[in-house]
Amino acid sequence: MLTGITRLFCRVQKLDLRCFSHMSAQAPQSNPVPAECPRSISRTSDSDPAKHGEQHEGQFYSIPLQDLKTVFPHGLPPRYMMQSTYNRQRFDQPLEASTWLKNFKTTNKHFLSQIKVQGKYIWNKRESTEKGSPLGEVVEQGITRVRNATDAVGIVLKELRSQSSEGHFRLLVAVDGVNALWGRTTLKREDRTLIAPEELSLVHSLRKMVKNDWEGFDALDPFLPILISNYNPKEFESSFQYYLENNWLQHEKAPTEEGRKELKFLSNCNPGQLERLCAAL
Repeated sequence: MLTGITRLFCRVQKLDLRCFSHMSAQAPQSNPVPAECPRSISRTSDSDPAKHGEQHEGQFYSIPLQDLKTVFPHGLPPRYMMQSTYNRQRFDQPLEASTWLKNFKTTNKHFLSQIKVQGKYIWNKRESTEKGSPLGEVVEQGITRVRNATDAVGIVLKELRSQSSEGHFRLLVAVDGVNALWGRTTLKREDRTLIAPEELSLVHSLRKMVKNDWEGFDALDPFLPILISNYNPKEFESSFQYYLENNWLQHEKAPTEEGRKELKFLSNCNPGQLERLCAAL
């Protein structure tokens, strides 16, 4: 029987001691167990920001599922893409474009029936949007026919830009994270080469909306940038522990004190730089 038990334990390649809790067996008094350092907590169980105090500073918290769509209406960007039917040199992101159209419809629902398109748009052999049709028909086409979503976004932005320049209505263009329109993508072709942002039809259409060929741009001066400071020690520790808990840091020396200090030094507690450094570990 003992031989069988020995064989059983020999087959176990590696035991993670962190997965076992301390038992009630007493250690000899001559060799006292050293007290462990208190573990840094990266998140709080209280999901209500109104109840957060100084003890919750620098910690993550969960958002209730019923509030998730309200806080993040766009969701996470999918990586699904297809070659554009309008321009073979570009790539469409139909799922992302469809999500944008749904959000645009929710925000501007009362305007979609008032704005009329100034051109005829043919989607396929059977479907088309006639000149003078409500802009809402183009939006619905992109939502119900996801394959046409990217082209629908381009048409919507084209009509808004053209008609607002003619003085038919006033248009406000607000972009959150505008630098992403020029940042590197993670999308790849079949040959595994990265796709440039200007090769994405959705990015191409959105870039047109921020060109400085509009009148009235001088009214935005002076531009006052908002400084976003680096992590303070508590915020850095929370982010570091968060990466560890989710197994985003796989390097064997990442959880060590030396690894923590090295990441802190190399990133200078900058959130974006820390994320880039941890991505390769």
